[in-house]
Amino acid sequence: MLLRQLGLQDLSVSALGLGCMGMSEFYGSADEAESLRTIHRALDLGVTLLDTADMYGFGENERLIAKAIRNRRQDVVLATKFGIVRDQEHPGEREIVGRPNYVRAACDASLRRLGVDCIDLYYQHRVDVRVPIEETVGAMAELVTAGKVRFLGLSEASAENVRRAYRIHPIAAVQNEWSLWSRDLETNGQLEAARELGIGIVAYSPLGRGFLTGTLQSPSDFEPGDFRASSPRFTGENFEKNIRLVREVESMAKRLACTPSQVALAWLLAQGNDVVPIPGTKRRKYLEEDVAALTVELSDADCATLEAVFPPNAASGARYADMGFVNR
Repeated sequence: MLLRQLGLQDLSVSALGLGCMGMSEFYGSADEAESLRTIHRALDLGVTLLDTADMYGFGENERLIAKAIRNRRQDVVLATKFGIVRDQEHPGEREIVGRPNYVRAACDASLRRLGVDCIDLYYQHRVDVRVPIEETVGAMAELVTAGKVRFLGLSEASAENVRRAYRIHPIAAVQNEWSLWSRDLETNGQLEAARELGIGIVAYSPLGRGFLTGTLQSPSDFEPGDFRASSPRFTGENFEKNIRLVREVESMAKRLACTPSQVALAWLLAQGNDVVPIPGTKRRKYLEEDVAALTVELSDADCATLEAVFPPNAASGARYADMGFVNR
């Protein structure tokens, strides 16, 4: 397995990580046994970076990972997040919280669920606009001093917030949505800020939440409980417009004798050695396909062709529907 470094503090991870969110929620039915087998297979293939968050499945995703790594902690770079608070009685509502006392309590709760005494990479999931980021990151830095966290990260933080946070404590990674059809960070300053400061980029949803795999043919393909059924890019006219973009990926995949997923991941991997995609899957079959993308090499002409088809803002529809964020 190829390794890549995140940040300037000696955090080395596999060039491809595993997003575990869908194993517990948001992408239809869950199969714990297959999820555990998928995580074990990932570790066997040399994938070290496992990504979760305390909000996924109301903590169940962290508990799942705890089961999977119980005897393999030394093989894992464990990343989790805090900051999006949900209530099981009102699952559609979310609150962003960055208060220092909450940061400390959230970390302790994640440590208990994960069954570990230290989190390798701890992200603020979203920035709380009501709390200066200096206060939130200051509390996160205290966790490093206490030995509860090794490295710090930010998810979906603006370029300004990344710079402000870095002045308080080194940031190892910023996590952003990045794929052929979500290239916002290339134009809004987030990528520039990360590279200016030597911060690694962890790309979530690198397969466009499955759209770039070429396996989705209709909005009716989603099973009950799959949030994509109401996601703007997957509905109505947007679906039809976006599927035409995917046809170009399928065409290149056919020419290169690989899969559309592998083309999409190979493009992202080619964006720099500071980029680590974390495709999410809950099945070994797709995990193995994703890892094999590391052997696919795109030429400069291939990358240029893809970028011409997928310029920034090429995808039709917003990235998210109403997320139900509330201020309490």
